[in-house]
Amino acid sequence: MGAWAGNDENVLPPGRKTRALLACVAMAAPRPVLRSRLIEHLWSRSSAKQGRASLRQEIHRLLDALAPAEADILIVARGHLAFRPSAVSTDFQEVTQADSTRPSALSLLDADLLEDLERIDPKFDAWLQGERTQLRNRSLRIAESMLQGITSPDEAIEAAERVLTIDRVHEGAWRALMNAHHTRGERGLAIRAYNRCRAALADTVDAMPSAETQKLSYDIRGPSYHQGQPQLTPPVVTVASPAKPGVLQEPTAASSFCVDVTIMSEGTRIGVMPFRLISSSNEHASLAQGLADEIANALSQFRWMSILSSDSLDRFAADNRNEAAISRAFGLDFLLDGSVQRAADKVRVSLQLLDLRSSAQVVWARRFDCKNDDPLSLQDEIAAEVAAQIDPEIPLIEAKRSTSHKPADPTAYDLMLRAIPLIGQIEQEPFMLAGRYLAEAIDLEPDQAQSYAWYAYWHMFLAEQHWAENPAAIMEKAGVLAERATVLDPLDARGLAVSGHVRAILHRRLPEAMVLHDRALSLNPNLAMAWALSAAAHTYAGDLDEAERRNDRYKTLSPFDPHGFFFNACFVLVRLMKRDYQTAVDIGRGVIELNPSFSAAYKPYLAALGYLRRDREAASIRRRFLERDPYFTIERFLEDTPIERECDKMHYAEGLRLAGIPTAFRG
Repeated sequence: MGAWAGNDENVLPPGRKTRALLACVAMAAPRPVLRSRLIEHLWSRSSAKQGRASLRQEIHRLLDALAPAEADILIVARGHLAFRPSAVSTDFQEVTQADSTRPSALSLLDADLLEDLERIDPKFDAWLQGERTQLRNRSLRIAESMLQGITSPDEAIEAAERVLTIDRVHEGAWRALMNAHHTRGERGLAIRAYNRCRAALADTVDAMPSAETQKLSYDIRGPSYHQGQPQLTPPVVTVASPAKPGVLQEPTAASSFCVDVTIMSEGTRIGVMPFRLISSSNEHASLAQGLADEIANALSQFRWMSILSSDSLDRFAADNRNEAAISRAFGLDFLLDGSVQRAADKVRVSLQLLDLRSSAQVVWARRFDCKNDDPLSLQDEIAAEVAAQIDPEIPLIEAKRSTSHKPADPTAYDLMLRAIPLIGQIEQEPFMLAGRYLAEAIDLEPDQAQSYAWYAYWHMFLAEQHWAENPAAIMEKAGVLAERATVLDPLDARGLAVSGHVRAILHRRLPEAMVLHDRALSLNPNLAMAWALSAAAHTYAGDLDEAERRNDRYKTLSPFDPHGFFFNACFVLVRLMKRDYQTAVDIGRGVIELNPSFSAAYKPYLAALGYLRRDREAASIRRRFLERDPYFTIERFLEDTPIERECDKMHYAEGLRLAGIPTAFRG
């Protein structure tokens, strides 16, 4: 709830009862509200005399709160309260007055009406629930009627999302959204809509999508997806022929169709169990439940994961947890389980990720020991770290599975999974194989955004390693691929982060790169890659303190990231720029040992050694570096570097010269 005077001054009363009184009068405006009705709603458990006294007191508090409006807007009569006509406008009234000619007000329904005023009084709660139901039903009827007559896919997308804002499990709207995206040639977004539908149904009503919705998803995916899928014995169900794009229709001609629910979700399916509370008292049960909810929310921000929340798994949360039953009921790939233990002011959280396809084998585990002085911040921070660390871990597990159980006709998703760990090896032969896998994945499914993002990432490394004859052309290709990923899925943080890095490296447009990085972080603040790549952009711009802050955030989120050799190179560059040469050398030495094949990490390490006059170590590192990039010179460095400030470039170049790097190539 909010309240503002004409000069934008906040006039919302501090007390919840006063706010509830304001809400009752404002929602009824311009009609008056009887004092007896207000007492009944807000003081139902008090005597009539006490209720009248309490109402008088709250009226005085409300008048004090509204005083900055500088107008006598509240009419206080003997038997009723009312706002003067035209003195007050409310978003509630905007929604109630919405119709097909004024649909924009329906977008205001993005949360429950007055959700911050629950549990004030049982009678108030009952009244509020009735108002919510009436408002929702009326708004849903309007939104549905507007969707019915639409044939344009662009308008259908807007109308379907409007319905889903009001009712997130409305399968008719989900099908209209899927159809509209498919009609526009956006198969990836159509499949994404199906996955969102599946997650909403699982979380809200503990159910799978209907056979009609599954059939539509199956048809949209097309033959290339279904080749190589396991041929199980699916149930035979009757479904209606799909509606025309953007139009909701009743079933007409029915036909039989075999639906295999195990192939209906793209990506990896993860369930988050309600965590066990190890305590002699249940007073901290909310901490365990809140942590499970926060982790589920954090994981759901990664576009390739389909998350089943702890609410849907609550009935399996007994002491003897049946992972096999969970796997059968929901078709999950992984289950995140754990416990919360509290002693004095300390909290210990122990988490395990179980692979349900391998007899619930533990594939990842982590323990957190924290102070319990701020439970909400504790939940937020643990959830962020868990999500950031599971993000790179699961593709490695899935890649091993895909490689060891190679289907004759792998799907695009299988090929992408095989490519991801090969990129991180930075060894030429497996790296080139990763590129072939990603190119093949895009050929199979040319509108899968994730494959484009990873292929752009692959091209970045290809250029950095100088394994191509024309690195500039390769970076250009990386930019095209990253932009394509963003077009296919504008909400994919990984694609935006890669696109921002390409913009910084290739185009030298650092402000644009930073905008893309910040957009990626707003979509998924737990994506370690986005923090690391944005730190690089700030380093190139000379904003070293901000670069260090972002680097530290990446390191906190994912200290053992499989691509840490790449991200940590920025730490070396920041310390070099800050003239902290010893720290740059210490970090650089660790980065090189982590992945000796990654040539870009040698350069700032060498420059720091040059300034420290460590000639013997510099000679050894220089020899190893030039074996990987024999044509590197200071001249080429100055041509290629995205570093913006001239003083920073010359400082870096001087360090390289002191370390023995030649000024120009002598053929």
